[in-house]
Amino acid sequence: MGCAISGLAAKADFGEKTTDDSCAARPSEAQIQMIKDSWKVIRDDIAKVGIIMFVRLFETHPECKDVFFLFRDVEDLERLRTNRELRAHGLRVMSFIEKSVARLDQLERLEALALELGKSHYHYNAPPKYYSYVGAEFTCAVQPILKEQWTAELEEAWKTLFQYVTNLMKQGYQEESTRQRQLALSPKDRPEKRNTAL
Repeated sequence: MGCAISGLAAKADFGEKTTDDSCAARPSEAQIQMIKDSWKVIRDDIAKVGIIMFVRLFETHPECKDVFFLFRDVEDLERLRTNRELRAHGLRVMSFIEKSVARLDQLERLEALALELGKSHYHYNAPPKYYSYVGAEFTCAVQPILKEQWTAELEEAWKTLFQYVTNLMKQGYQEESTRQRQLALSPKDRPEKRNTAL
């Protein structure tokens, strides 16, 4: 059982291959239109996609369950398909994807949204190494829904979006990590803030 995209290939394709995370390309205008058009079909099945995405995530990357204390000890992944908490989390992730698609014409708003999500994931103890897996499992989950509408170009468009968002989330996570480390320092150990006022 599996998708050609999942597993180790997905890790390389969905954001883990670059050394400079800040250089992820924004989706092009053509890619934005493809994503929006395909989302119109996907959104009718968002609850289903969310569940499929996370069950597949736990199948292909069982270590991800460690981030989700509610599912950490669940061995029977089929039971997760009917789990209310997993459904709720899947819907939250799909809602974020929906908001991301809606903000594709206002990339500064999308960037702010993704940075904030990365910061909140710091507090959930969800490290960036897992973020790229979600995009890979999302594309596997939506391929059967989109059927003949799924093309190599559409796949590349979604990959670009997920790489872009994932890198912004990683940046937000790192910013929050740095901020929390600085807050933990005693006042005398904190870097000096210089007064630049004249």
